[in-house]
Amino acid sequence: MSNIYKFEQDGLIGRLTLTRPDNGNMLTLQAAEQIANVISEAGLNPNCNVIAVRGEGSDFCKGRDPHGAPEGKPSTAIEMREALVEPLLSVYAAIRASEVPVVTAVQGEVTGLGCGITAISDITIAADNAKFSTPEMRANLPPTLAMLAHLDRIPPKALMHMVYSTSTIDAQRAVSIGLVSDVVALSQLEISMESLLNRISNYERPSIVTCKKYLQRAKQVDYQNANDLAGNMLAVVLSSRK
Repeated sequence: MSNIYKFEQDGLIGRLTLTRPDNGNMLTLQAAEQIANVISEAGLNPNCNVIAVRGEGSDFCKGRDPHGAPEGKPSTAIEMREALVEPLLSVYAAIRASEVPVVTAVQGEVTGLGCGITAISDITIAADNAKFSTPEMRANLPPTLAMLAHLDRIPPKALMHMVYSTSTIDAQRAVSIGLVSDVVALSQLEISMESLLNRISNYERPSIVTCKKYLQRAKQVDYQNANDLAGNMLAVVLSSRK
């Protein structure tokens, strides 16, 4: 736990909240690594059915905190990856690997790393005032990590336009390209989020886990294998019931 985020287990819901609204909930590299560990642990917890991610204040997350870099400048590509890249990759990997869905609600500015978390989450509800951008190319920094998070979420042409133009898109554009799942009025964001979380938390965990696992695996195979996988995974769940 830190002053950058907090995590609470609320019944069958794990609640991860970014808690630095004064700087747009920007994340340090250390906090990113810690958050990845929190999500990994929660995703394996048999008493957790869903993980909720929120940001306090006006903005969800304005990306990585430039003042949170480790001391000493890495000099080789290997050192750069270990110090500057792996903490961010670990967040995306943890969300992907979580057995249960990660549901994110966003508002205000959603930038860089924040946009990546939005994209890679299993479900994202956006307030109608949300604005999304990947501005890294303004500094000639190829945003390959953010692109990874968006890779199978939005069409390639939409992704490349976001990357090269560095322009900001609104919530309606975001839902039209699949970056977010739904758009609601800002005043309804909390209500919509809680309604979905409560619904998911009331399902049986094996069924929840199976849905996420099937979607991840089925996308990687041809139709016949996806067909077989659908039947096999459902049969396993049904056979486990008394």
